[in-house]
Amino acid sequence: MAATTPPVLGRSVGTQAGPPRGDAARLADRFVAGDEAALVEAYRTWGGMVQSLARRVLGDAQDAEDVTQTVFLAAWRGRAGFRPERGALSAWLVGITRRKIVDALQARTRRADLVAAAGSLLVADVGHSGSDAQAVLDRIVVSQSLAQLSEPQRTVLTLSFFEDLTQTQIAQVTGWPLGTVKSHARRGLQRLGHSLESTEPRTRSA
Repeated sequence: MAATTPPVLGRSVGTQAGPPRGDAARLADRFVAGDEAALVEAYRTWGGMVQSLARRVLGDAQDAEDVTQTVFLAAWRGRAGFRPERGALSAWLVGITRRKIVDALQARTRRADLVAAAGSLLVADVGHSGSDAQAVLDRIVVSQSLAQLSEPQRTVLTLSFFEDLTQTQIAQVTGWPLGTVKSHARRGLQRLGHSLESTEPRTRSA
């Protein structure tokens, strides 16, 4: 019986070339059959290829690692849709990678828009009334959403919004590793976005 929960994939991926054609076909059969060892083997074999493609487009190692994880988990969950007569497992993974890269780019655009919108709301003058009531309410919602973040996430986003610091500069100011700063920024923006999305219908109808 196929397992419903995939094994945990490591962050290290292989750089080796694909296996011989016969071995690749058998690996694909095992993968589709739900053999967890086949998932791990496929990750070690083609994870480097997937991560390289993602990093080439996204230009960020952490984002590329995230995409790599997402690709293989998506492939595992959707393995019933793989058709060997249409191409090799590696080609199928490349197709999934392209879609996940597009998703990552779209998410990055949404985060950038969110940063711009939140920053403008937080620094705008609140000394208005009447027609500006909705804008004041928006600023309150953004402030409340920021307050729900963890202290590190709030620190990173505040330094980015108000001090206009780059992530490298934030790392220097806080003493945190650059990778930690990027992680706090990414997770903070995701949580901020989810919070704003969940409150938008209520605030717009107020």
